[in-house]
Amino acid sequence: MYKATFASLTQFQCPEWFRDVKFGIWSHWGPQSVPMCGDWYARNMYIQGTEQYEYHLRTYGHPSKFGYKDICGLWKAEHFDPEGLMEKYYRAGARFFVAQASHHDHFFNFKSRYNRFNSVDMGPGKDICGLWKAACEKYHMPFGLTEHLGASFWWWKDNKGADSYGPYAGVPYDGNDPAYRDFYHDNYEHVAGPGEPDPWIWLTQNREFHEYWLKVMKELIDNYHPDLLYSDSSLPFCQGEDADDEAYRYGLEAVAYLYNASEKIHGRNQAVYTQKNRSENIYKVGALDIERSQLHGISPDPWMSETCIGGWFYDRKAKYKTPHHILDILVDTVSKNGTFLLNILQRPDGTIDEEAQWILEELAEWFAINREAVYGTRPWRTAGEGHASVVIDGFREEQVAWDDDDFRFVQKDGKLYAYVMKSTGRRSTVITSLKAGEQVSAVRLLGHGPVGFCQHPGALVVDLPEKLPTAYASVLEIGFHN
Repeated sequence: MYKATFASLTQFQCPEWFRDVKFGIWSHWGPQSVPMCGDWYARNMYIQGTEQYEYHLRTYGHPSKFGYKDICGLWKAEHFDPEGLMEKYYRAGARFFVAQASHHDHFFNFKSRYNRFNSVDMGPGKDICGLWKAACEKYHMPFGLTEHLGASFWWWKDNKGADSYGPYAGVPYDGNDPAYRDFYHDNYEHVAGPGEPDPWIWLTQNREFHEYWLKVMKELIDNYHPDLLYSDSSLPFCQGEDADDEAYRYGLEAVAYLYNASEKIHGRNQAVYTQKNRSENIYKVGALDIERSQLHGISPDPWMSETCIGGWFYDRKAKYKTPHHILDILVDTVSKNGTFLLNILQRPDGTIDEEAQWILEELAEWFAINREAVYGTRPWRTAGEGHASVVIDGFREEQVAWDDDDFRFVQKDGKLYAYVMKSTGRRSTVITSLKAGEQVSAVRLLGHGPVGFCQHPGALVVDLPEKLPTAYASVLEIGFHN
């Protein structure tokens, strides 16, 4: 049994399923999808001058009259078909699935004893998390939940303000209504006055909220037994880097509760907790999560990269990543001992749009050819070779301009899989990372078959067919003499 201490929880051993699945799909979905106007709508609609404030004002009315609580009532998820979507996601290559339990907006996608603003008691009238879990179990996939609640207390304070100019200047937003204080949080004392700096921190030090958060985490674990639990933050609730048991008491207790619950079911812990603090003592209580970025090289510990096809909530104006870009992120992540999680956007009614459907179909075609080079693989001695690389710079994501010398590597069952990152305009390719004594016995292009090769000291030259099996990264399976 795990104890709620760093000494105990840093003994965590990552379960093999997390290392094997490699690719998962995430439903980052809730009432903030209703306006179809992008991420952080629930906060920005209360910040005068933002695009989402202006949209809200002209679409629904002033937030003193029609606030976020009213947006929640508009969310119906009337065409939500979790089984139909899960079939698409599985075919597109996902081997685990993650549902959002609660975003910073404090709306729960599950029935809760602690929050009346939940998807069963209002809005959809459905246990969104439960329906996702049932659909996931049909495909025997691990099921995860994401909690963004930890940051909610501070994130949600702007609904206590008022316009500073215009016809509603000084009129309090509906977050000031005491009838909804349970939903909008009792965080009035933290609102900046006119001309004062915003006292912004991501994780509050309010102990009453800490207790509330922990109760909700235990409720989630008891009701859904997630194989993965994700916090959109560092391990709650300390702002610093020091791994002190007392400072992180509530977070440590939640993680220990997760792992012990899993141990009771499986005989040993099969659950993974992910958070975003890169301090070694902290991330070793589970797995490191990196949002919209990656690592420079191979990590000795399994980790997770997450991104979205567009923004985090449905936005009519958003530009989507191409399948090429998505697969490049997947390949680069897997080569560095990572697992990749992709958010597929849903409209407020629960459906996905035609472009998202096309992305899934492209992924399905690619995985049908290359799946053996993904699932169950492990990093090789180097993640890749070549001069091009992903940009590691916060939330910056760019499509890499790969060249003929760019490869990414993984291994499985004694074979090396070399991802040819540039799959156009070439009839041969040269790999330079093999060592003396590694004698190649055969080379196969996945989706095509055996291909000719010639091995020289320091170079493996491989012939490629005129037409490659995919327009995205192709894979060479390289076998060796014993």
